[in-house]
Amino acid sequence: MDWLVRMNSAMEYIETNLADTISYEEIAHRACCSTYHFQRMFPFITGVTLSEYIRRRRLTLAAFELQTTGSKVIDVAMKYGYDSPEAFARAFKNLHGIMPISARDTGVSLKAYPRMSFHISIKGDVEMNYRIEQRDSFEMFGVYGIINADQKTAFSEVPLFRIKCDDDGSVDMMNDLLGRFGDTMLHAALYDHTKESFKYMICYHVPKGLEIPERFTKLAIPTLTWAVFPEPQCDMQKLWERIYSEWFPTSEYEQVEGPTFEMYYGMARHGNGSGEIWIPVKKK
Repeated sequence: MDWLVRMNSAMEYIETNLADTISYEEIAHRACCSTYHFQRMFPFITGVTLSEYIRRRRLTLAAFELQTTGSKVIDVAMKYGYDSPEAFARAFKNLHGIMPISARDTGVSLKAYPRMSFHISIKGDVEMNYRIEQRDSFEMFGVYGIINADQKTAFSEVPLFRIKCDDDGSVDMMNDLLGRFGDTMLHAALYDHTKESFKYMICYHVPKGLEIPERFTKLAIPTLTWAVFPEPQCDMQKLWERIYSEWFPTSEYEQVEGPTFEMYYGMARHGNGSGEIWIPVKKK
């Protein structure tokens, strides 16, 4: 219940400041967690990034205002955080499909994204296994792609990137360096998150003394505490969603800055793989 109160307090802050500066730090403060954790958690719970939710709400209110008042487009643009009428017009058209000046036309169709709130949802009693591990610093190597931060887009882009790494020989070369069969499953690191994108690296631990070719990128991981979630069927998408919507809200932990991992084990060709999700955490 406390989690619901905190999350709705955060949403109330957003709603009352849509025509003003919105502080991500204040949003997270009201939710009683770090800014980093809130931004990682929000899209898995809601299906949309925090910045995209704020953008949609502002453009929804902007459309209402243009329809029901005589406000000038430039004044509405400035009110909802756009530096120029041109930037506002582009964003407005991307969402509503028309230019702002047309919002007052009779019979025009616009989109309205309602205010979001959080409620209790009773679900099936499905257990979630996890463990907490402390690990010293280590190093990974691999190849990465830039993936869209939008959750739905990311879940379609990641498989395409993995296929690309198979087709261009990156996976075979990494397994050859490691002295393993070519179809042995490799891990994945998700890191360098921004509002627009993140890096997704097909990777593996750097063995002691192994010379890594320049075509691969190295990723240094500091000493961290990890929450580890096993997934026997490698259904990572569903597991990610459950971690953020079910485990974090009721646990005593929150996510800290650092890469997250999808650890894959087994042989890809044989379809007998299993996996784990590793998330760096600290106690609240």
